[in-house]
Amino acid sequence: MLLIVADDQGYGDLSSHGNQFLKTPNLDKLGRDGVELTRFHACPVCAPTRSSLMTGRYHLRSNVHGVTAGREMMSLNETTIADKLHAAGYRTALFGKWHLGMHYPYAPHGRGFEEFVGFRTGHFIDYFDPLLEHNGRPLQEKGYITEILTDHAIHYIEEKRQAPFFVYLAYNVPHMPYMVPQRYWDEYSKLDIPKPAAAAYALTACMDDNIGRLLKRLPELGLDQDTMVFFMSDNGPNGQRYNCGLHGVKGSVYEGGTREPFFARWPGRFKPGAKVDRIASVIDLHPTILDLCGVPNTSGLPLDGRSLKPLLTGAPAAEWPDRALFVHGERPADPSSMFPGAIRTQSFNLVNGTELYNVTDDPGERTDVAARLPDEAKRLRAAYEKWFQDVLPPGGFKRLPLPIGYAEENPAWLPAPEAYLSPGLVYYGEHGYAWDWVTRWTSLDQSVYWNVDVHQPGDYEVALEYLCPEGSTGAEVEVNAGTAAVRGVIRDATPMEPIVMRDVVPRSEVPRMHWKTLHLGKLRLAAGAAKITVRPVSKPAAVVMDLNRVLLQRV
Repeated sequence: MLLIVADDQGYGDLSSHGNQFLKTPNLDKLGRDGVELTRFHACPVCAPTRSSLMTGRYHLRSNVHGVTAGREMMSLNETTIADKLHAAGYRTALFGKWHLGMHYPYAPHGRGFEEFVGFRTGHFIDYFDPLLEHNGRPLQEKGYITEILTDHAIHYIEEKRQAPFFVYLAYNVPHMPYMVPQRYWDEYSKLDIPKPAAAAYALTACMDDNIGRLLKRLPELGLDQDTMVFFMSDNGPNGQRYNCGLHGVKGSVYEGGTREPFFARWPGRFKPGAKVDRIASVIDLHPTILDLCGVPNTSGLPLDGRSLKPLLTGAPAAEWPDRALFVHGERPADPSSMFPGAIRTQSFNLVNGTELYNVTDDPGERTDVAARLPDEAKRLRAAYEKWFQDVLPPGGFKRLPLPIGYAEENPAWLPAPEAYLSPGLVYYGEHGYAWDWVTRWTSLDQSVYWNVDVHQPGDYEVALEYLCPEGSTGAEVEVNAGTAAVRGVIRDATPMEPIVMRDVVPRSEVPRMHWKTLHLGKLRLAAGAAKITVRPVSKPAAVVMDLNRVLLQRV
């Protein structure tokens, strides 16, 4: 089985969906050769979709309610589709983006995947010659990331073809930053459209070529007839571009933010060329895969999704009753807020509890009919509120402590985006997304801390990754956990200019920097909950440092 997921590819990012600028011949063919669900929905942003994909449950049940700062950590109480398939004898592999926890055992090789080559963050920082990881160890690659991930998937299938396999190929395109192989940029940069859209199309075209390369290998290996192939994306387009007239983009709970391309191919089982307009959701993939593979749900956790087997195999419409589907968006300042959110039925969408759209007649959600149909709006709002209270954990959503001290991950690290910042400190990129760092550290009163869960007590070698401009060295900094503390002095300045990168459009993500490591010494940590704090003790200049992460090596 092959599950392919694009990152930030909207419903309109296919030539088969009427996009006059973009060429996606391989995905178009996959749609013709299999079944297309034309009203398939994901979540407004990445991590929630991936949580529901892995668990078959609404992401809020797993405490996934955002994309950064640990809000994307999927609860260890959940059992993934990889866990279940592996227990049933499948070989399991993930190549690409994870985005459901930065730390072991939240990492893929702790969640049912025997083989993991890729990255854990919400996006990647450099698509050329990327430094990936292989089951927790650094893996320096040469080439372009889309081609590299495809190569790993092909090689894995070649090696494991004698056994049933589950390959999850999670591309990181067309997510920004816009780093595009030159031959694709040469073609798409000539279009009379905004450069960000041209870059997204170039990234998608490259992905399409690589999907074609992968799918071509299946019949060569004699696997075409026996391999289910699923394709989808994780949210709406990451910017304003052609989206089939749908309302909204990535981050929105309107149709344009959650409606995704979805293709399913299984020769001899799924009818080629079929188009099904019944509403479906990312929560349905998990039970669908279990059903088609004959694997029971042994986790003890009820699934929110419904097996799509009847839709994929051509069962009569009467066997697929109407249903309600729910989506929820993050409000970072108030993670437990009921809205933004939407409830969808086959005919209606109720958005944010007040706006009602008849999507059968108005798929672009242009006309609010709540005043005309108050009973329907009231009924759907009550259903949404009941659902939200069901998925909201007692006490609301809380960030989980970061695990450290596992033999499978040594050193452990505490990244800046998962820290708690004192007043005045900010993130360089404002939002604290992946790869961001702490800056404007100018006062001895400022500090950052992380809540951690120490799995193995003992001595840990502590180091910091920092930036410090010329003329600002000499600050003494401390890392402490309760009464235990280590200190060191920042003696070396660093370049403050970003590393030059191959973006074809100026990036909104943070750049790569010339980080330097300061080794502080040994810190003794007891088992269990702890608070690890970084603070300056003295500073002879205006700036203390910029902080990227803390490294903790158990000795």
